[in-house]
Amino acid sequence: MAHQSEELIIEALDVHKSFGDLEILKGISLQVRRGEVVVLIGASGSGKTTFIRCINLLEDIQSGRIRVNGQPMGYRERADGRLVRDSERNIARQRRDIGMVFQRFNLFAHMTALENIIEAPIHVLGVSREAALIQGRELLARVGLADKAAHYPSMLSGGQQQRVAIARALAMKPKAMLFDEPTSALDPETVGEVLQVMKELAEDGMTMVVVTHEMGFAREVADRVVVLDQGELIEQGPPEQIFSRPTHPRTQAFLSRVL
Repeated sequence: MAHQSEELIIEALDVHKSFGDLEILKGISLQVRRGEVVVLIGASGSGKTTFIRCINLLEDIQSGRIRVNGQPMGYRERADGRLVRDSERNIARQRRDIGMVFQRFNLFAHMTALENIIEAPIHVLGVSREAALIQGRELLARVGLADKAAHYPSMLSGGQQQRVAIARALAMKPKAMLFDEPTSALDPETVGEVLQVMKELAEDGMTMVVVTHEMGFAREVADRVVVLDQGELIEQGPPEQIFSRPTHPRTQAFLSRVL
C-alpha cells in the first residue's frame, strides 16, 4: 500500500467522451491523491483505457474537466469560465508530469534498451548525455535489467521490453504513472516480473492509476479499486471491500466471472 497524502494529483470531474454517436464515458468523476495506487477494473469495453487516455490527453473529452497538479489538463480557462484547448507546447509540457505505460511496449527498435531510456530526457528535458546515461543505468537496475543496457528490443522478452518501457517512463521523473493493461500482451511466465516492478514502485510512493485484469495485483497493491461498467463509475473502495463485499449488482456479476 502506498503512503498517500491529501494533495490531489489527478482530478476528473464529470468527464464525458464519445466516439461519434457512441458515448464511452458517461460522466466519470475521480480523485487520485499523491502516493495513492488506484486500480481500475471492469469488463472489456467499460471505458477504462479510454479514461486513462483522457487523463493524458491522448483522447479529447467532450465535456467535464481533468486537472493534473491543480492545472486543467490540455485546456485554459477563460474569464467567462469556458475552456479553450491549450497550445500543443503547453500540453506536451503537462504530459511530462504523467508517465504512461501501454499494452504494447512501443520501444524504438533501432535503439538499445539504454538508448530508449535516455532519448526523452536528453531531447525533451535537456539533460546532458552523461547525466542521462547515469540515470538510465540506475533505472535499468531498478527494473532488474542492469545487464541488458546494450540489448535491442528484439533481443528481449516481452516482460523485459515492458520493464524497459517502465524505466523509460520513469526517466522523465513523472508525478504520476498511468498503466494501461501493462501485462495483457505478455506471456504468462513474464507477467510476474512486470507486476513486481509495479509493486515496488507503489511501495516507493509513486502515484499510480492502473488498468488491469490482474485481480491478485489489485487486491494486494491497490489503495482503492474503482469499478467501471458501460462508461460509468459504479463502485469504488478498498480492495477488501470490493472483492469481498461488493454492493453493486454489476460489480458482483463481473467479479463472479473473473474470480
